[in-house]
Amino acid sequence: MDDGAHSRRVTVIGLGNPLMGDDGLGVVAAARLRDEWVLPPTVEVLDGGTWGMRLLPAIEDAESLLLIDAIDLAVPPGSEVELSRDEIPRTLAIKLSPHQIDLSEVLALTALRGTLPAQMLAIGLQPEGITFGAPISQCVEVKIDALVERAVARLQGWGHRCERRIARLEEGNA
Repeated sequence: MDDGAHSRRVTVIGLGNPLMGDDGLGVVAAARLRDEWVLPPTVEVLDGGTWGMRLLPAIEDAESLLLIDAIDLAVPPGSEVELSRDEIPRTLAIKLSPHQIDLSEVLALTALRGTLPAQMLAIGLQPEGITFGAPISQCVEVKIDALVERAVARLQGWGHRCERRIARLEEGNA
């Protein structure tokens, strides 16, 4: 077993809109986590996209919540950012994209209902641009694998064993 972690449910939610440039980085990172890592059954990875209130049951069912998102802290683009449980609602009150308003409301509702996960963390990257139809910027794209590694490290720190499923090939090596 996972050193007692078998009973602790973790929900990982990748947030963002892939049609809005760097705003989609959370969805991309969650997909890489799900595709490239073998995770225990106690860890659920969701593509939260712009689901808003539809995330309520998943968040309420989680004992621990890990959010992966583009987070604007006015630091250089591509910088690693992290928000603690108490910082998340305050930071998401500053609108980066429409999904954050919805997530703020979901978290406020779970707090009101007493169902906000006790352990909660948001990790991400400082976006360079949030523009409709734009791809993820190069300075953010090159940091997504490291973001996934940070998510894995957090999951392992919470007692959930994660193993790499596939070895990623370096660009240009076939």
